[in-house]
Amino acid sequence: MQTEECERIRDAVKPKIIFATGNEGKMREIRAILGDMDAEICSMKEAGIQTDIIEDGKTFEENAIIKAKTIAAQTDAIVLADDSGLEIDYLNKEPGIYSARYMGEDTPYSVKNKNLIDRLAGVPDEKRTARFVCAIAAAFPDGQVITTQGVIEGRIGYEEKGSNGFGYDPIFYVPEYGCSTAQLTEEQKNRISHRGKALEAMKLELKKRMS
Repeated sequence: MQTEECERIRDAVKPKIIFATGNEGKMREIRAILGDMDAEICSMKEAGIQTDIIEDGKTFEENAIIKAKTIAAQTDAIVLADDSGLEIDYLNKEPGIYSARYMGEDTPYSVKNKNLIDRLAGVPDEKRTARFVCAIAAAFPDGQVITTQGVIEGRIGYEEKGSNGFGYDPIFYVPEYGCSTAQLTEEQKNRISHRGKALEAMKLELKKRMS
């Protein structure tokens, strides 16, 4: 009985980390990477927070900070937020920070992906270079904010391939693996992806502050 009581007390004092997203695909990646932390990991929705966030930053980092600070103002938990996107060199780094809003937020990614492939019609492999960029911001109850960033380089494929990812994953080809990021296993993707790299770096920072 004493052991059960100790476990309840321990769970009650666990720090809470709220990730400012409603994207279930992101939350799966986040939980897979941060799952070994002694903290409660939840999404905005699970935390009961609903708010409109105006992402008017000029960089991924600025937008991540805006999101983290906006949610942090409504809770005493640690808040993480990311801003990530796809940069295609041939298209002047489009869609960039507008990746989620490209062609409209409610437009299916199958439509967005087809549009990007169509815009690269006739462009050879060496000019189809692209990268996924992810910036993560952590806002702490004391007002401090820190950021980390991760990048994965690749190129745009000629058709959608794979079903293990989401968003632009099916058209992002990783030469080292000979497949798209949507064809990678979850373990492979978390190890090399932009978000995986940024989350691993953030986890190290969080552990320093929570130890």
